[in-house]
Amino acid sequence: MKTAIVTDSTAYIPKELREKWNIHMIPLNVIFGNEAYREEIDLTADVFYDEVKTKALPTTSQPPIGQFVELFERLSEDYDAVISIHLSSGISGTYQGAVTASTMVDGIKVYPFDSEISCMVQGFYALEAAETASRGEDAVAIMDRLEELKGSARAYFMVDDLSHLQRGGRLSSAQAFIGSLLQVKPLLHFENKVIVPFEKIRTRKRAMKRMVDLLGEDAASGEPYQAVIIHANREEEAVEWRKELAALYPNVEFSIGYFGAVIGTHLGEGSMGLGWMKK
Repeated sequence: MKTAIVTDSTAYIPKELREKWNIHMIPLNVIFGNEAYREEIDLTADVFYDEVKTKALPTTSQPPIGQFVELFERLSEDYDAVISIHLSSGISGTYQGAVTASTMVDGIKVYPFDSEISCMVQGFYALEAAETASRGEDAVAIMDRLEELKGSARAYFMVDDLSHLQRGGRLSSAQAFIGSLLQVKPLLHFENKVIVPFEKIRTRKRAMKRMVDLLGEDAASGEPYQAVIIHANREEEAVEWRKELAALYPNVEFSIGYFGAVIGTHLGEGSMGLGWMKK
């Protein structure tokens, strides 16, 4: 059985890695006024963070179902199955779009997978699936492997400006006002597929240290982990942080990822995150 791997743009897998592992990407959309841009195709993260400095905050939308159908039909010419890995169904209808499209195509078996997370931790699932598929494993075995990895997947992140969460409907106006007044940096995570506060922390430095401590609790097992530092237009800070973390946890392989346009719309510039998963 030949299995194709699909993910969406919010996995933020670098293009060279997608090409190396033949991972197909379906983009979400970012809408500035009347103009829609396909994330990671028409709109890179760098351009996005420049644009939002001078324009009103955009909105975001999931891919049209027809886009999934078109991709799955094209893949049916060369593959027997496709595993379609998407950001958490609790924050986007993208996964459900893949589920619906899977019932509309013939000649290929589609296995939609809800990562229940986003960004490069979602990307870890896609890369694992692609590597496993390259070894000739069938789609059912790959899906079993992805479900197994869910037990060790974690992601925590902090926002620098609460107003983005408030405008995006993720935080009430009162919470945003009080949080800004007290300079609270809420540490967030995914729970039951949605983004919820994990802890309220007073400073950026303490919030980042708390993420490191949480990683340390898992890494203390000595098992090999892969981790990603995720930044919203703070690459230099991310590079420095990786140096510190690599020295602390030799059994963890660190990479640097980013909050692209869609997730960045809801979190805002300056946000930082740390995600990990067993290798």
